[in-house]
Amino acid sequence: MSVTINDVAKLSGVSKRTVSRVINRSGAVGEATRERVLQIIKEVGFSPDKQARGLASSRSYLLGLIYDNPDALYIDQVQRGALSVCSELGYELVVHPSYSKSAEFIDDCLSFISRSKLDGVIILPPVSENKELAAAIRDAGCPYVRLASVDLDDADNIVVSDERAAMKEMASYLVELGHKDIGFISGPQVYRSSIERLAGFLAELQVCNVQLPSHRIIEGKNSYESGIECAMSLLSTEPRPTAIVANNDEMAAGVLRVANNLNIKVPEELSVAGFDDNILASRIIPSLTTIRRPVQNMACLAVQKLINKSQSTHSERVKLDDVITPYLVKRESTNRCGK
Repeated sequence: MSVTINDVAKLSGVSKRTVSRVINRSGAVGEATRERVLQIIKEVGFSPDKQARGLASSRSYLLGLIYDNPDALYIDQVQRGALSVCSELGYELVVHPSYSKSAEFIDDCLSFISRSKLDGVIILPPVSENKELAAAIRDAGCPYVRLASVDLDDADNIVVSDERAAMKEMASYLVELGHKDIGFISGPQVYRSSIERLAGFLAELQVCNVQLPSHRIIEGKNSYESGIECAMSLLSTEPRPTAIVANNDEMAAGVLRVANNLNIKVPEELSVAGFDDNILASRIIPSLTTIRRPVQNMACLAVQKLINKSQSTHSERVKLDDVITPYLVKRESTNRCGK
């Protein structure tokens, strides 16, 4: 005979409602009570039935993930982070790739939410920057959390990666290494993340009295191929820059490829850096200096915020952070300027 929530409540000496609050991580339960209930749940092997939970609470225990991002490694990290929380709390994750340039983009996202009967959605950049999409989901009554590089929404609806601050750290580090002639491969300037990263880098260089002339800034497409194209342009000039920073690791890998083809030694003759710290950054040769964006942590926080919204009253909700700061990871691809 299976153990029920009533059994757990009786053994714990609390109400069924209290057990439910513990299961759903409500902030309205004292720590001692929470620990006692969790111990009983562990001892008796109680596992909440998702269908029964859904019927009782009018929830599906399904969360959605909406994205239009070609970086498979980034998407993988997001899913790993989200699933780590979902599996622990009895939720499932439904993934929805989209095409943001389609005329039916917003209607398609709303249809996905409706037919899947989602309890909430996580929206990834760059589509998280789409204010019309956020407004449409809000009007549809579906809770959402946006991952973004700037504060675009109320604190309950966003997890911000402070990428401007992170790129200031990168600029300061390269100047400390003696680099004054630096090339920068930006991402598409229609994306706020690309704007924030370049702005942070330029701001810190100005503080350090280092100039970055316009011909040293080239806009890429956040792809390996565009990294190659932009690197060819930067490295075909004389004098060459002593360092190149790319908006992401994909394009930085393209820079390393071009340097190798041109017999330019990295990091002896050229320092190269990226952004994201995806799984390849530590595996390529030389390993890549980059900015680590804690994507899994951001996804975990986004899921926690969505589940937090499901608590019955605002006073029961747990206060969660809304800003995470990426940080510099120094590896083999950067060194002191040889000039």
